[in-house]
Amino acid sequence: MGKPDTRRLDKAIQQNERKLQAVRNREMWPLDSRERRAVLGAVVSGTRSLHRGNGTARADRQMDTAWQSAETRLIAEITALKTERQRIVNEAAADRAAKKSSGWW
Repeated sequence: MGKPDTRRLDKAIQQNERKLQAVRNREMWPLDSRERRAVLGAVVSGTRSLHRGNGTARADRQMDTAWQSAETRLIAEITALKTERQRIVNEAAADRAAKKSSGWW
């Protein structure tokens, strides 16, 4: 019996880690539509309040919250994928142990 097939999960984990790094660098491409709308809405709100002569503190908080939610979502996805990968590896090890113990020797 060979190794468990975790290539699909490994690829998804790598992809999500790349997305997480991009979010930490404040890149827009890994955001989903809700997060993208929140970031752009905060930018527009900050621009409007700056044009009116007010401060941008509220818009800055909104933007930070949107980036934090994106980061939290990606961390949760990575954790779930890693947990699933570990479950598959453990099942394969249990199957291998059961197969060995049921042999002649």
